[in-house]
Amino acid sequence: MALLAACAPPRQPEPVPAPPVPTPPPVPEPPASAAAIAVPAPPGPARARPPRRVSLPPAPVVRSLAQLREQVARRLIAMHPEETYTGKPPPVLLAVPVLLVELRADGAVRRINVLRWPNEKSTHDTVQLAIDAVHRAAPYGHLQALPQPWTITESFLFDAQRRFKPRSLE
Repeated sequence: MALLAACAPPRQPEPVPAPPVPTPPPVPEPPASAAAIAVPAPPGPARARPPRRVSLPPAPVVRSLAQLREQVARRLIAMHPEETYTGKPPPVLLAVPVLLVELRADGAVRRINVLRWPNEKSTHDTVQLAIDAVHRAAPYGHLQALPQPWTITESFLFDAQRRFKPRSLE
């Protein structure tokens, strides 16, 4: 008997059944009138909100430098409806960064130089907000009809909510 026990494979322990997973209680359906109520987003700086994806039609061919400036400003507003304002700027602005934007022949951004930084360090993030906005709104139209260099200067008028308005639209 001891000889047979030595040849037999070792006994496996019996598996312990897992405890049952509790099912969550059912979530009640909201009343029909509650579906029509919109809850406003909490207030905060514009950079805290995720930018809404907007798709713009291709920009037309640009025939003058003035048309290019206006087209850039209008595309910035159209591409960033929640991060911009179009009314009169407030009497006291949060920041006014100024960018020199160099474009390629197809209207894509080639390079951006910061000509003016805001005075307060707490508002230096507005420069990055402006740079990102310029990149997202590109391309700005074919520029072959214009003489080179294809550059524009744009000032960004930021209000207290960190929303901007291109100075070209003033």
